[in-house]
Amino acid sequence: MYRQAKWDEPLIFELGKAGRRAHLPPRCDFPKEFHIPENMRRTTPPELPELHEGEVMRHYVHLSQQNYCVDSGTYPLGSCTMKYNPKINETVARMEKMMYLHPDQPVETVQGILEVLYELQIALGELAGLKHTTLQTPAGASGEYCGLTLIKAYHDDHGDSQRDEIIAPDSSHGTNPASTVQAGMKLIEIKSNEDGRVNMDALKAAVSERTAGLMLTNPNTLGIFEKDIIEMSSIVKEAGGLLYYDGANFNAIVGKIRPGDMGYDVLHFNLHKTFSTPHGGGGPGAASVSCNDLLEPYLPIPTIDYDKDKDFYYYNYDRPKSIGKVHGYYGNTAIALRAYAYIAALGFQGLKDTAEHAVLTANYAVRQLEKIEGFRLSHTSSIPRKHEGVLEAVPFKTNYGVDGMDIAKMIISRGFHAPTVYFPLIAHEAWMVEPTENENKDRIDQYVQAVSEEMEKAKADPDYGHDAPKWTSVGRIDSAWSVRNLVVSYKIYKEKKEKGEFVP
Repeated sequence: MYRQAKWDEPLIFELGKAGRRAHLPPRCDFPKEFHIPENMRRTTPPELPELHEGEVMRHYVHLSQQNYCVDSGTYPLGSCTMKYNPKINETVARMEKMMYLHPDQPVETVQGILEVLYELQIALGELAGLKHTTLQTPAGASGEYCGLTLIKAYHDDHGDSQRDEIIAPDSSHGTNPASTVQAGMKLIEIKSNEDGRVNMDALKAAVSERTAGLMLTNPNTLGIFEKDIIEMSSIVKEAGGLLYYDGANFNAIVGKIRPGDMGYDVLHFNLHKTFSTPHGGGGPGAASVSCNDLLEPYLPIPTIDYDKDKDFYYYNYDRPKSIGKVHGYYGNTAIALRAYAYIAALGFQGLKDTAEHAVLTANYAVRQLEKIEGFRLSHTSSIPRKHEGVLEAVPFKTNYGVDGMDIAKMIISRGFHAPTVYFPLIAHEAWMVEPTENENKDRIDQYVQAVSEEMEKAKADPDYGHDAPKWTSVGRIDSAWSVRNLVVSYKIYKEKKEKGEFVP
């Protein structure tokens, strides 16, 4: 059974009483000359909650029990590859010899971790078909920015500074336009065909002497493989542009085909999506960026290189054409370690198997969901999907007044995480599902059955869908209100509540 909703969950600031303490720090024993300058000291104590250790522990354990994660259930969040993180990865990342390394240590004292990172770069480069790799970027969006900046640096270095346009399809990920602008270029959006793939005539019309490159994930956001990628590559390169691979969907093809062999010049991998490192919660994340010989001179500094004669790994800052640093030190090493452990444990064949299983589970899931009255598969139904598929809830909304968002909220009440909804924008009432290779047939069948049963309830009573979810600690959030009324601190919350302005 499901836990009854509790709508008045207290904040930690609202617990406890004045004078309670969980810990008293020792008196400051620093010499007086090291004290904080007078003009930088607080005039009033910080407003911290006053609780004893047991209250603090119970509060946060209780919150953790309400959190949904890949360890607690199915997470079919389309376009995000929320896969299970093997615990051996966590063990490796938490080894004392790893945890207590400091990035400012002399390079001769960190040869072990540099060797690991160097080998990871080689492995990722092999899988990409692009042999030069940096691990410095801390997340997918910064990987996009880095890769596009490499393209811009290449054109500028070759006297083509007028090339300031990046072409991307209307199905692209939302970060693609933002990364393009951040890199100092303009986005040229092209339409997709009825089958969900890039319209080749639109691409031919879009290229010009201003084309810096084409930004494209393959398979695309609908989970459909762009079969004309070789022709696309020829069109863009004949116009003087380069190809950027958004690696968000690499989970579908790892070990099966390499982006470099499709004609791509640079890519980023989301290590949390393809190589099973923690995902979500604001970080820390990690991405790698791989490129070919054309773009290698512009990689961010430092790179990790290996002196074979001296058997010595080192940071190489001697890169005169580099775009500079894109992140502090050398990225999020603990996340890279998890990816290294995942790749080492599975090997090439194991990674290839994950892609095959991911494609199998996704196709089975979307085909079973497609059978439910009220759903239809977005775009051409006859085309096999890869790692994810997009359904449309338009028939259900038309016939019963219950939309895709309502359906997503209903299955939360059944103990399943909601899918991605209303993305990509070229699908209507979009319901994007990606079960990943971790889910077996039984679990997918349970998921499909729960969706079907909830939709049957909504047929009989549309308000059942409108009021979902029913059994969670927080109900339907007013997204529009929350965006317009940001509450980012307890002080703001308290002031609004006292004035009667806060609407939970």
